[in-house]
Parts: sequence; C-alpha cells; structure tokens
Amino acid sequence: MLKTIFIILFCLPLLYSCALPGADARKVSPNAKERALKNSQEGQGFKLMNSIGSKSTNFEFASSNELWRASLDTIDFMPLTTANYSGGIIVTDWYSDGQSLDESLKITIRFLTNEIRSDAIDLKVFYKQCKSLNNCIVSEKKGNLVNELKKEILKKATTYKKLADAKE
Repeated sequence: MLKTIFIILFCLPLLYSCALPGADARKVSPNAKERALKNSQEGQGFKLMNSIGSKSTNFEFASSNELWRASLDTIDFMPLTTANYSGGIIVTDWYSDGQSLDESLKITIRFLTNEIRSDAIDLKVFYKQCKSLNNCIVSEKKGNLVNELKKEILKKATTYKKLADAKE
C-alpha cells in the first residue's frame, strides 16, 4: 500500500507538468515562425541562428569562396584526385603534358583561411621522374613554379572578390 501511494505521489507532479497552468492550446499559433518570433520578443527560449525575420543568409559554399574558385580555375587543366571544400584541400592527379612521359607533376593546395592573403594557401608541387615503370623518384618542387601558381590564384581571387563586391 505504501509503495502504491509513493508511486502515485511521484508520478503526479510529472503528469501535472505536462500541462502548464493557464496554457491553452487554442491560443498558441500553429505557425512555428510566429511562435519563435513571439518567444524571442518575450525573452523566452533560445535561438541557434539569427534567421528569423531576415531573408539574407551568410553562406560559405565553394561558389562563394573566391580562393577556392580561383584555385580550381588556375589548375583546371589538371585532373583532380580530391577536392574537399569542407576539409579545405585540393589534390590533383599526376599530370604530364604528353611530351615527356617519364615526368609528371602533382599539386596539393590546402586552404588555411578564407581571406585573400599570401599565407592563406599552402601550395605544394610534387615532381615525379621515372626511369622505368616501377623505378620513380618523387620530390617536392619549390621555387618559381610554386610562387607563380600562388600569384595567379591570388590575382584571380582578388578579381572575383571585386566582382562580388560590385554586385552587392
């Protein structure tokens, strides 16, 4: 008998809390945006994003990132192995111009920031020279080619940024 009374007393507040005193479901709007707007005006609840009542969005897709677009446009002649926007990396496949089949290049671009600056991308060029099918030497190529590619990417990204700002 004591157990039954204890269980009823324990469950009663839980059942009572399902319906707040003075809350009438007929007075609550079925539109979620209206309820959220009303709650935020009254200081109730919380919001994860500032999207209620505004039609503009702040998106960070690959098409809106000037560095990403400029990088892909600069190396568009090379086949891609990986292009992962969320990971911030572009990796090309080995590329040969067809004149020397025993030499090829591979480019890796890592994005360190979305801002257009010289230290925003980490660009590496790898050079593969093969003496035979299974006898290849791979080394990182530094110098003029890396600097020229970075300059070209930054120049295109700046142009894309100016065009985007002119549209706004």
